[in-house]
Amino acid sequence: MRLIVVTGATALALQACRPTDEATDGTLVREARAAQTRTSIAESRRTAITDAVAQVAPAVVTVQTETVAQGPVDPFDAFFGGRGGTRVLPGLGSGFITRPDGIVITNAHVVVGATRISVALPDGTTFPARLLGADTLNDLAVLKIEGSDLPVVKLGNSSDLVVGEWAIAIGNPFGFVLGNSEPSVTAGVISATGRNLAARAEGPGIYVDMIQTDASINPGNSGGPLVNAVGEVIGVNSSIYSPTGGSVGLGFAIPINRVKRVTEDLLAHGTIRRPWVGVKVETPAPGRARDAQGAIVSAVVPGSPAAQAGLRPGDILIRSRDRTLENAYDWEAELLELRVGERLPVLVRRSGRELRMELVVADQPEASAPKVAVLRELELITLTPQIRAERNITSRRGALIYRVSDRVAADLGIQAGDVIVQINRTPIESADEAARAIDAYAGRGLIRMFYERRGRAHFTDFIIR
Repeated sequence: MRLIVVTGATALALQACRPTDEATDGTLVREARAAQTRTSIAESRRTAITDAVAQVAPAVVTVQTETVAQGPVDPFDAFFGGRGGTRVLPGLGSGFITRPDGIVITNAHVVVGATRISVALPDGTTFPARLLGADTLNDLAVLKIEGSDLPVVKLGNSSDLVVGEWAIAIGNPFGFVLGNSEPSVTAGVISATGRNLAARAEGPGIYVDMIQTDASINPGNSGGPLVNAVGEVIGVNSSIYSPTGGSVGLGFAIPINRVKRVTEDLLAHGTIRRPWVGVKVETPAPGRARDAQGAIVSAVVPGSPAAQAGLRPGDILIRSRDRTLENAYDWEAELLELRVGERLPVLVRRSGRELRMELVVADQPEASAPKVAVLRELELITLTPQIRAERNITSRRGALIYRVSDRVAADLGIQAGDVIVQINRTPIESADEAARAIDAYAGRGLIRMFYERRGRAHFTDFIIR
């Protein structure tokens, strides 16, 4: 062992250095604590919401559309016989990618009637898009873009939502104003489930059994995803209730379980097999939509599944499968969940007694009816008692317009659902008669076609050369 002797001078030098070393140590400790605080703050900025957005946002797209519309007649041009021109109207919505090969989900009202559709990814990459199918009743549409290995969302489950859990709306609100392709994010909670919108919007869409959220949904958000805190899509943002046109905290989304079912049908068939049981129910009077009295049957279509099961006008539907029916909106929500061919158990109240019945869900009457094509742009169906009752048609005979091209619809002013009752002086009894009459009068001058729409008579004039 070697003994080292420290002299007094050396000891004094070491003692003099001690305060400086302690100051250095203190500085290092303070810097370490500051770094730890900064790290803690940075970590606290990342929440379940930021993580969920990071998962979903890359697959959220902007859907841009163009629609050609007939412009108003300019008075000056009209004096010289002008008939006005056409205008290209831009439209915008949101959507999200569900398959890496380019399947995109959006709202039907975003794309139906558009002459051109394009889809922009968050990085600005833009693809032309094809409409594979649309279901206007459920307000859903499926688009296809030609891409590969695209980012996709994860679809969740809308049957186990918890009121009060986080809800994140992602989309491109006011996209033309903002001029960006990156989606924006708003957050809130699930305010309610199973919401029925008693006040109908324009168009055929039915908004029942919806998810309500206070996450801000504004114009342009339509078709974008509503996401939960673990990054799963639980709904499709569809509509808002607002007296001003902007978000006031009442947003609604289509439940993702319904979206999955509709999307499967559209991808497989390009259309929806619309379930039908042949029951008409009374719509609650304004202010009485909350009355828990069941869905009151107002009419039963002859020969329908409901008629075969024994349902009668005046019966009250109080349960369907495991769904309690408080009013007509609950019944409409149930119909949207049905599939053609399945058996539907219902509980009915009649004269104070409860009866159990089983209905076999069928196709809409017109779906299985023979179609007659006219000039390749018009498909007609002979009016039957079932179709007449289902659609509340006044005319007893005629040809229902099942499908009409956009060009013919714009030129003649007709639409699917109209009933042709007479062509020139020829009364129309069937789809075949309508086709023969149109063929007979073609090339012989003006043709006047009389038709019924929503119980009122109309006519249109045209020439076939």
